[in-house]
Amino acid sequence: MDSTAGTPRSRLKIIHAGFFRTGTNSFATAYQTLGFKTYHAAFFPPLPENPWRLFERATEATWPSIPGAPTNPPRPPFTLADWDELWGAHYDAVTDVSSPFTLELIKAYPEAKVVVVQRDFAKWWPSYKEVVFDRAMGRDSDPAWLAAVIPLLYWLVTGSRTMHFIRKINYGFFGGRTRAECLARAREVYEGFHDEVRKMVPEERRLEYKLGDGWEPLCQFLGVEVPPDVEFPRTNTRETHLQVFMEKMNRVQVWRTTMYVVLMSGLRSVCRVLSAMIGGSSWK
Repeated sequence: MDSTAGTPRSRLKIIHAGFFRTGTNSFATAYQTLGFKTYHAAFFPPLPENPWRLFERATEATWPSIPGAPTNPPRPPFTLADWDELWGAHYDAVTDVSSPFTLELIKAYPEAKVVVVQRDFAKWWPSYKEVVFDRAMGRDSDPAWLAAVIPLLYWLVTGSRTMHFIRKINYGFFGGRTRAECLARAREVYEGFHDEVRKMVPEERRLEYKLGDGWEPLCQFLGVEVPPDVEFPRTNTRETHLQVFMEKMNRVQVWRTTMYVVLMSGLRSVCRVLSAMIGGSSWK
């Protein structure tokens, strides 16, 4: 794409620098309440029709050496026109799926305001690992071959490349070529990511928001009025995560997703039986 083609259409005003499982759904709801057109994957009905292939291309362009990315030739870095096609020309604020690309978006939209939300790693990681990481990269108890087929199986059953994208995001963001390497680097990368955001964005364009701070600091930073008689949103807790996503699917998509869950559960049961029969270490 022409690197300047998207410039006149760019509208991105808010970059939400909070990774998955740091209240992104709540913040997306808050931004919408304040009048900003906001991207969050759960706001894009039907959910499986999010542009997952374009998200994949963005991941491969940002981290061209990740497993599964094209190598001959490698995917070139995204231009402003590419980011505009994905989010910049369509939304005022971006959250959720955009979070791993925060540093690239800051470079592409230097006038955008940045809201930093950093949970303590020890509190954040268990939620992220269970809800996001393990679903695409496999659980600790999964044999390597089962973890490797998760994206393919999910794609064949549901028709969505969601797991391909999430798997590549984990490889790219955490800088590992294996699940074990990603796990080993998780804390260092998570904390380093937020440090880099703070280095890149001056204080006048950056808000350090603590979960529970309410409307006042956010509205003051964005230059808007506090909405009267509206509590700050608190949505999509770990307990309601699957329910929220299911509600964004039609009946066919729910059936396909349920079939995938059943298949994975069955495969894991078979793996446990075989592991007990032939020895866990040799099986994995």
